[in-house]
Amino acid sequence: MTRIHKTVLILVAAVALVLGLTVSKVLNAPSQSDPAALADAGIVLLPQSRALPALTLTDENGQPQAVDQLKGRWTLLFFGYTFCPDICPTTLAELRQLKSQLSPEALARLQVTMVSIDPHRDTPAQLKQYLGYYKAGYSGLTGELADIQALANAVSIPFIPGDTSREHYTVDHSGNLAVIGPDGRQRGFIRAPLNVAKLAVQLPALLKQD
Repeated sequence: MTRIHKTVLILVAAVALVLGLTVSKVLNAPSQSDPAALADAGIVLLPQSRALPALTLTDENGQPQAVDQLKGRWTLLFFGYTFCPDICPTTLAELRQLKSQLSPEALARLQVTMVSIDPHRDTPAQLKQYLGYYKAGYSGLTGELADIQALANAVSIPFIPGDTSREHYTVDHSGNLAVIGPDGRQRGFIRAPLNVAKLAVQLPALLKQD
């Protein structure tokens, strides 16, 4: 066997070893969520996570909550209000249905928080009573309108404040949800209308990530 043949055999063996290690790494890597399947379920992840603004709101128990400190679990932020006639009750009912289809492990890593876009009427007590109707463990946030708008704009879910001079005013908003990771940064969105069946399949894999 010539020196050239030996060199070629060594190179072939080296390439085979590298390919084998690469394939093994791919096959044994932790399973990642399929972006196409996530998108089909209405989940859109951002190319880069976003920091939340450094402002403080008030939770349903009257306690201060720094929004950039929503850490430890995945959080679905929903912007709504307790006098909402349609989008809010529908969305909160669908989220309750979704939670009922998740495993205890997934539920332990998830929280749903409604941020009031009608702080004129939504006191902490009003929020607590309203969210309690759903018996789904929801939390709520309210506060100064300017702070709430700053948060909504930061996560790209803006709303149009209601005319509080009218007796029965409404607030224009969407049913989209902001997805906040355990690190307290926005990771993406869930588009409305919610597809509960598909979310129940795709969300658990996302919740396993840090």
